[in-house]
Amino acid sequence: MAQWTSAVGSNQLAKLLTSQQSRPPKPGSRRPPAYRFLADGIRLLVLEGRIPVAARLPAERELAMAMSVSRTTVAAAYEALRSEGFLESRRGAGSWTAVPAGNPLPARGLEPLPPEALGSVIDLGTAALPAPEPWLTRAVQGALEELPPYAHTHGDYPAGLPALRAMLAERYTASGIPTMPEQIMVTTGAMGATDALCHLFAGRGERIAVESPSYANILQLMREAGARLVPVAMAEGLGGWDMDRWRQVLREAAPRLAYVVADFHNPTGALADEDQRRSLVDAARSAGTVLVVDETMIELNFDENSAMPRPVCGFDPAGSTVITVGSASKAFWAGMRIGWVRAAPDVIRSLVAARAYADLGTPVLEQLAVNWLLSTGGWESAVELRRAQGRENRDTLVAALRRELPDWEFAVPQGGLTLWVRTGGLSGSRIAEAGERVGVRVPSGPRFGVDGAFEGFVRLPFTVTGAVADEAASRLAAAARLVESGAAAGGESPRTFVA
Repeated sequence: MAQWTSAVGSNQLAKLLTSQQSRPPKPGSRRPPAYRFLADGIRLLVLEGRIPVAARLPAERELAMAMSVSRTTVAAAYEALRSEGFLESRRGAGSWTAVPAGNPLPARGLEPLPPEALGSVIDLGTAALPAPEPWLTRAVQGALEELPPYAHTHGDYPAGLPALRAMLAERYTASGIPTMPEQIMVTTGAMGATDALCHLFAGRGERIAVESPSYANILQLMREAGARLVPVAMAEGLGGWDMDRWRQVLREAAPRLAYVVADFHNPTGALADEDQRRSLVDAARSAGTVLVVDETMIELNFDENSAMPRPVCGFDPAGSTVITVGSASKAFWAGMRIGWVRAAPDVIRSLVAARAYADLGTPVLEQLAVNWLLSTGGWESAVELRRAQGRENRDTLVAALRRELPDWEFAVPQGGLTLWVRTGGLSGSRIAEAGERVGVRVPSGPRFGVDGAFEGFVRLPFTVTGAVADEAASRLAAAARLVESGAAAGGESPRTFVA
């Protein structure tokens, strides 16, 4: 009986491995043997979750042809991986990926660092800030005061608490987007909202157009749902959407869904202007594509003198093309797992009906807490605090990076929570592995792309400031030196790896 559960083709594996190539080592630095470089590349792919555990690898001869190397090189690489516990083989069944005993299984998305590691590792993996106190405590206290009437009910509200739906609808209407409560469904975070929309509109095998790069966890959610991702390249820097590319993809691929982050895009930080928003809605309408717009970063504008563009749904007055996803997790706190969908009433009814077979509903107490914030002015006060934190963190991190890593390139966004950084020709995957060794956790660029793209990037969130930001930049510089010297490709397995 075969021990593998999936397979990786030789051409696919070659493409992933080729994307990892670093720039040539500096004079005097050591270059690992070809077999070692190949083995290390496969190990990185396994550790990052970009090749699943228990995936069958190509036969030695097939991979040698795809990589244009000798079969001896591939055989030596496979043997090295077996000795390190990253490969298992059996005659007649082939070879498949594994992880050594005691190593954590790799994650396919970005997960928070375990609390026990916070004292020794600087976590730049998760774009989330601590709660903006005292507003979290006040919101929970206010929710407890409002709870008794709900405690006398069954507690299941598949569409969300009526009071919160009405409050969210009122906020959209106040912003110039007329909205009824019947157009709102409260969800368990933005991820829950997007997952529900993918299941409703894009069954297994359906095409979904996504920005390239895009939010890593959403990309993985869509992969797990069986979607066929169609990447659309972002413009350079903070240029946002390339509308010529979007029109071409929507016209030729005719995807069922498109997923975009127009407001302080994750990971680039770009802010789409009104012309781009209008053009994208028109192109999606013409193609018959449902446009899912993620507004989780919309509140995080650090420039008080800059007016925000109209929401994307403002360019779809009929409500037939654009579906909006919002959340309290970025603007307030990630631990407040409250999200919402704004869509046409018939879409909301379909989502609510399907929810009976998913999670049934969203926790009542947390909904009451968000409703308290929105109805008392606490939300605005908390968001102001969050903006001040984000602005300070961004400026401190930018200064530290420019001092410690002057060869790394990035554009500074006016809001959001992330920097998208070009790593001076070094492999982002190898930076991530070396960073784990020196005590800084950072996600590599390929997590935010499709099929190995963005190897020369890492994403850095505005989650640290002061001396911690300075130390984070110093550790990233140390990781870069390890990669440049070739030490990061030397075959030593990291003690742990948190995706």
